Amino acid sequence: MDGLDMQVLEATLRWSAGGHRFTLVTVARTWGSAPRPPGAWMVIRDDGQVIGSVSGGCIEDDLIQRILAGEFAGQTMPRIVRYGVSADEAHRFGLPCGGTLELVLEPAPEQALLTDLAERLSAGQLALRSVDLGSGCVTISPGSAADNLQWDGEKLTTPHGPAWRLLIIGAGQISHYLATMALALGYRVHICDPRSEYADTWQVPGTHYVAGMPDDAVIELNLDPRSAVVALTHDPKLDDMALLEALKSPAFYVGALGSHANNDKRRARLLEYFDLSASEVDRLHGPVGLPIGSRTPPEIAVSILAEMTSEKNGVCARPRIVINDPHACRIP
Repeated sequence: MDGLDMQVLEATLRWSAGGHRFTLVTVARTWGSAPRPPGAWMVIRDDGQVIGSVSGGCIEDDLIQRILAGEFAGQTMPRIVRYGVSADEAHRFGLPCGGTLELVLEPAPEQALLTDLAERLSAGQLALRSVDLGSGCVTISPGSAADNLQWDGEKLTTPHGPAWRLLIIGAGQISHYLATMALALGYRVHICDPRSEYADTWQVPGTHYVAGMPDDAVIELNLDPRSAVVALTHDPKLDDMALLEALKSPAFYVGALGSHANNDKRRARLLEYFDLSASEVDRLHGPVGLPIGSRTPPEIAVSILAEMTSEKNGVCARPRIVINDPHACRIP
């Protein structure tokens, strides 16, 4: 689940405090092309206000009208609602390529359990939320980075929390934008910079600041395949220390800021002076980010997150500079 989780949960807290009823909607399963993936959340207030989404808008409009019409009034048990079962219905609701959505609607979710989930996510914890449609029972339990959505037609279990992690080396201006945007995408963000003058000015709520050395930070985080590392200091004494450990890890993305010339020198340096193989150095994304002509710190942050997202989703977005891999991605 992404950063919309907290937006949805915060809305339920506000609305519940104001005496409003609301319906929680979760995408349980999709067929064909669907606008939102399984696990996507939306909450609809009794007067039609909406936070989150499950499609491009048409399905939201239909659900709002059904709720305003009182179709689910007085109901407490969760239920299944399907859209796009026929070609005509798919066209009516704007589902591309005959897409179909299977949604789980909870007309009266228990606020205490939603509050529990919000507190876990605010603390940076991973959690699982299970809804049994037969009994109406909802449970919250600890989660792990390996958890995936589970749905068998009777019980829906959704993972929540920052399963993806980003370690940023350097607390400069680009890092502020990158951290803020990464938080919105659901990453747990760590910032490492041993320079005290940068630590004193770091002000991005929700991030974890590490004042130690970059190589120690990489080791302590015990990077996994859902981790990314981006080195942004422009100082080889700091960036190289992080890259030395990160390139040997299973992190899905490792990048470093710098020009093509500086990155060529960096690759040569990593091969000559550090215990790294050519295949490990091949994993380095440098210059970091997609080539979108970015010049300002916010634009550079966008380019970095765009490339990270393409890697995370298994999409080859641009040619890779490699030393020893004839099968690397090539774009004609």
